[in-house]
Amino acid sequence: MMKPRYCLVLLVLLLPAHAQIYKWVDENGKVHYSDSRNKPAGQSAKKLDLKINTYTNVSYQLEKKRTEKVVMYSASWCGYCKKARKYFVANNIPFIEYDIEKNKKANREHKRMGATGVPVILYGNKRMNGFSVNGFKRIYKPKSKP
Repeated sequence: MMKPRYCLVLLVLLLPAHAQIYKWVDENGKVHYSDSRNKPAGQSAKKLDLKINTYTNVSYQLEKKRTEKVVMYSASWCGYCKKARKYFVANNIPFIEYDIEKNKKANREHKRMGATGVPVILYGNKRMNGFSVNGFKRIYKPKSKP
């Protein structure tokens, strides 16, 4: 039989797994978000079903269009995009970055590629969905300087 304090610890650990996000608009038209139904009296909250739009693993494919530079389609909130950007800068890898939320043309191109998350990294005729250092090293073979 489990001791009561262990049951309490188990219960506390499981609570975040059931958290929800709620959205409501106040009387001034300002939109609010909360992880609970804590809102002013008289306001109705809408439960949001959020989908995280980032890759959880790395995949590769060949692209029809060949790029001579590293191109990354990203979003400002994406942790893997930040990791890739930091890696490129630290290793003096020239790259072009397109934020799909701020650049309409980049967003259209991202959709045209059939991408569903960020980052999408292109180099040569290779495409990488997501980012890992080892995975990037597999596709990035810079031309040696004469």
